Amino acid sequence: MKFQVSHTTRYNYESGVTFCHNIATLKPKTMVGQTLEAYELEISPTPSEITERLDFFGNTVTRFSIQKHHTELKVTAKSKIVRDYSLQPDIEKSVSGKTITLDDAIKTLKINTPETIDVKQFILESIFIARISDDIKTYAEKSFKPNRSVFEAAYELMQRIYTEFEFDSEFSTISTPIHDVFKEKKGVCQDFAQLGIACVRAMGLPARYVSGYIETLPPPGKEKLVGTDASHAWFSVYIPTFGWVDFDPTNNQIPKNQHITVSWGRDYYDVPPLKGVIYSTGKNNMEVAVDIRPAV
Repeated sequence: MKFQVSHTTRYNYESGVTFCHNIATLKPKTMVGQTLEAYELEISPTPSEITERLDFFGNTVTRFSIQKHHTELKVTAKSKIVRDYSLQPDIEKSVSGKTITLDDAIKTLKINTPETIDVKQFILESIFIARISDDIKTYAEKSFKPNRSVFEAAYELMQRIYTEFEFDSEFSTISTPIHDVFKEKKGVCQDFAQLGIACVRAMGLPARYVSGYIETLPPPGKEKLVGTDASHAWFSVYIPTFGWVDFDPTNNQIPKNQHITVSWGRDYYDVPPLKGVIYSTGKNNMEVAVDIRPAV
């Protein structure tokens, strides 16, 4: 499947801005099962400085500065991506990947190899996933049993979050603690992804935050509306002998061709689409619009 993605972020500043420095993490990855065919980043006003590099996690980040007065900042990322899930390793066809237990996985992770050393960073606390409560650990233990398959446990955890938590776009912000999300049983995709990660890490396993997009299909007979798609998030679990497996608790599914990966990190803090600092006073307003369409 080939997609054309447009992601526009617009800031309006009440008193104007004299200087801003920003970091954009908007360029989709090229990886097994996903190829980035074209990418363009449009920024208005034109930056006085702009550079692109890979961050610690291998994500492409663009740093740019605008050093003149402006009342609006508009950043649009346009991408063309090819997705072919059939090229990725299939957990359903991996006997060892599907059957390795929690106990065996933890024992394997204690052996230091280049791969296990790299994934162990995803077991540690991170900015938004720190001091995991006993309540969250107890919640995780209902799925993760010592002699149970890690894959089955993670799949069940995904299903439980999907059925037991309410999607509520008005409840949380980026800074809402996962403990509040857990207590109130509501949130958005970023919250559900970070809650899943907290549960997996509480069991001593690596889990990472994946940021990207998902194509939302219109009802039968209805035309797809521009702007109905949004940036999306899910979590990924490292299963020894197999590798990383993605789980989308917002939609209760293992991500396949409709999911487009942009970046991954320890939690949302590592991979926001756009962040920065400004010299300004007064109020400002942000609007985001994402559109995903089939491409030729």
